[in-house]
Amino acid sequence: MDSSAQRRLKSIQAHLLSSIDSDSSQLQRNETAGEFVAGQGYSVVLPEKLDTRKWNVYRSARAPLQLISRFLDHPEIATLHDNFVHAVETFQDYKYLGTRIRVDGTVGEYKWMTYGEAATARTEVGSGLVYYGIPKGASVGLYFINRPEWAIADHACSSYSFVSVPLYDTLGPDAVKYIVNHAFVQAIFCVPETLNTMLSFLSDIPSVRLIVVVGGIDEHIPSLPASSGVEVISYSKLLTQGRSNSQPFCPPKEEDIATICYTSGTTGTPKGAVLTHKNLISSVAGAIISVKFYPSDVYISYLPLAHIYERANQISGVHFGIAIGFYQGDNLKLMDDLATLRPTIFASVPRLYNRIYAGITNAVKTSGVLRERLFNAAYNAKKQAILNGKNPSPMWDRLVFNKIKAKLGGRVRFMASGASPLSPDVMDFLRVCFSCRVAEGYGMTETSCIISAMDDGDIMSGHVGSPNPACEIKLVDVPEMNYTSNDQPYPRGEICVRGPTIFQGYHKEEVQTTDESIIKLDRREVLDADGWLHTGDIGLWYTEGRLKIIDRKKNIFKLAQGEYIAPEKIENVYAKCKFVAQCFVHGDSMNSSLVAVVSVDPEVFKAWADSENIKYESLAELCNDPRARAAVLAEMDAVGREAQLRGFEYVKAVTLVLDPFTLENGLLTPTFKASSIFCSFCHYIDHKLYIRCIKRPQAKAYFEKAISDMYAELAKSDPAPQSML
Repeated sequence: MDSSAQRRLKSIQAHLLSSIDSDSSQLQRNETAGEFVAGQGYSVVLPEKLDTRKWNVYRSARAPLQLISRFLDHPEIATLHDNFVHAVETFQDYKYLGTRIRVDGTVGEYKWMTYGEAATARTEVGSGLVYYGIPKGASVGLYFINRPEWAIADHACSSYSFVSVPLYDTLGPDAVKYIVNHAFVQAIFCVPETLNTMLSFLSDIPSVRLIVVVGGIDEHIPSLPASSGVEVISYSKLLTQGRSNSQPFCPPKEEDIATICYTSGTTGTPKGAVLTHKNLISSVAGAIISVKFYPSDVYISYLPLAHIYERANQISGVHFGIAIGFYQGDNLKLMDDLATLRPTIFASVPRLYNRIYAGITNAVKTSGVLRERLFNAAYNAKKQAILNGKNPSPMWDRLVFNKIKAKLGGRVRFMASGASPLSPDVMDFLRVCFSCRVAEGYGMTETSCIISAMDDGDIMSGHVGSPNPACEIKLVDVPEMNYTSNDQPYPRGEICVRGPTIFQGYHKEEVQTTDESIIKLDRREVLDADGWLHTGDIGLWYTEGRLKIIDRKKNIFKLAQGEYIAPEKIENVYAKCKFVAQCFVHGDSMNSSLVAVVSVDPEVFKAWADSENIKYESLAELCNDPRARAAVLAEMDAVGREAQLRGFEYVKAVTLVLDPFTLENGLLTPTFKASSIFCSFCHYIDHKLYIRCIKRPQAKAYFEKAISDMYAELAKSDPAPQSML
């Protein structure tokens, strides 16, 4: 027997296991990665470790064996600098950054800066920072709302190896001061309004050496004494100095830090999530596999650039050469900006989509019997066609939906939703009314944004899609909440994520040495020994490998009968109630039911009172009217039934308040998910728009008397111990 045959025989024998009980043999599976993949439609499942035999790691079916870390069509792009260079080389003369111009005090059309022009400005800004002595690796703060200079400064940071540190324009002085010191920020870009804030505590931020005022006039820039060690210049002067002292790029490596994004929870100081270029490129490169954009697309930027959602949107926009138009900065004029820009891509948060849904449905109900019947007929026919995979009749758009589409400019072909779960009925409603693809995604700052997203062609609602091809997901048992991988019909547990998108850790402290700055990171809070990031969200694996968010591990409490409650989920359900502007749901282990404090929508509230012929001296008086509380509670019950809340999840008593929950009264965190929006669909100024998280301990203390009164009222109506719900 030749050596080749012997090798083949030896290979076959390696797959045979001798039986202990007989002389027969059986084939042994060769544990190769290719064989250890089980298809689940949109996802594939792999074992976490081959020796455990537990198949629980889900990956996108688009990348089953190797996670994505680069753009498939451009693997040479490893950093944000590379991504922008690619865009400039490919789309040099295409529109990139647009703002509305003012003529005689009137806002007109959009004026555009091309990719080539933005690249020139990027080089001037970066060279200017070098000219003023900002060293490689230094942190640069961006302290203003969305506008072209934000993007240009961020590109400059990427091209010259600076670390960008976005600052919330709505943060109070204490939080800004903390972040600037914590990240050792050496240069800050701001606008005249935020400049005044910084000058008030300049002596408390000793790391700052340079302040660049965007939109400031040179003669209005304050001159600080040399002893301050801080130079304040205008953005135009920085450009001039950079133009005169041009410096070569100092490109980063993919493992270099690109940005430190500060997030804030309900308690404690802000945490700085450290993200590398590889983190951000991986996340976007994986996400765009299931969606394609084109240089002809137009995107409106109004979601805060200080947050990862909008940041990722713009990174992908640059890759495809998309035109990005900025809103005016005035939330009340967003609808006018939309009508002028006419975007093809629109990204928002469920709070706004819920308002659009409520505004349209309320308008339909009050439009008269014939119009309501026409809308319902059009809606049902079009929805059924979509669910059956057919093209709806264009007649319905001409008769009904084109007027609705015009509210967003009339050209939107792709709508994205993130930041919190979007109700299935709202998603279906958007698909029908706007005749476009609506995709929901799920992510967080610590994962460089996208963890999962709905795939192209997936028309099922009520889930957040399959894993981003750049990461893998598993669900970990949470026995105290009765969530396990053995649950039927679907496995459930805490969502854990692993892959190149995972952040480097939370920025803890800097120790200044003679030659460089050493960054210490804390990864222990959320990352386990195997590199899995624990999100705190509870999910289940739905049909065909889709992920569904069902609960939250944090911010849960137990009712007297032992039922666990996730108040944020319930608050999101009640957000669809037409009366509710904001809602705080409370419960505890001493009581068996939930109560809520509702900040009412003033316009809807007044309209209801007028329709009921209820007389009142003030809205504050109306809030205390038992009829008003009963009406709001009845509407909330109806919304709860539609969302299929469980019996113990229904609120049993409400207190109505006129004042919104704000930063100023200490009820909200500075976490900013989206801008306040004027919604022309319902003529309502929603100043919170699922923007910030409720500080639950503070809200409990703030509404202590109201909570006590509601439980006392419930006890009177049912003096016997409340039964299990």
